[in-house]
Amino acid sequence: MSAEPDLFLGGRLRLRQPARGAHRAGTDAVLLARWLAPRPSETIYDLGAATGAVGLAVARLADDCRVVLVEREAALAALARENARDNGLDDRVRVVEADLLAPGAQRRAAGLLPATADAVLTNPPFFEAGGHRPSPVPEKASAHTFAEGSLDGWLRTCADLLCPGGRLGLIHRADALPACLEALHGRFGDCAIRPVHARADRPAIRVLIAAVKGSRALLRLLPPLVLQDEAGRFTPEAGALHRGEPWPPS
Repeated sequence: MSAEPDLFLGGRLRLRQPARGAHRAGTDAVLLARWLAPRPSETIYDLGAATGAVGLAVARLADDCRVVLVEREAALAALARENARDNGLDDRVRVVEADLLAPGAQRRAAGLLPATADAVLTNPPFFEAGGHRPSPVPEKASAHTFAEGSLDGWLRTCADLLCPGGRLGLIHRADALPACLEALHGRFGDCAIRPVHARADRPAIRVLIAAVKGSRALLRLLPPLVLQDEAGRFTPEAGALHRGEPWPPS
């Protein structure tokens, strides 16, 4: 574990993370945490929460929401509980140890009940086994890789946990957009896609997707977010998001 907590949201959130070399939250977590504007008194699930960066950021910025952090790895779930407590959020944040790809009966036994989330935020593993060279660090490999075809199962669990009309927010690699849309088809509609570029003259590296369970509304492609200027500094929009400010208007 890192000796000192990392600071998020301009210092408003202190996050203990595994030592460097393991999977650690960064810009992806910040973007996902700010992607869906919380509504009053919502219950928001952070699926694949690791140490809780996304869900805890939401809880810090929306003091009338309840947050459920779902993490499979016991050591990371323990860090998530510690982070919730250290930030004074443990009265509104619950940590559930569960495998999102387990059969429904096992998920329910772990405390994940259907139609209990108003919104779900998730950063699924970015790679399928055999499709890339995994990290030699077991914890990092586990966070980044899952079995072939598992993205569909992961998003099926998201749909199961959401109430009718509930909202999904996810972040993934830009080249995974077709697979994401295929897995969302028939379960979600009103998809809004925002490409994320490291710099304005480079291809997108991430996509942020918002969708509504059961909706039949058409897909929308939103303006891109550019993270850095020519000098490698955060753009004003990216800097504002890292400080915990709302998403810039489209």
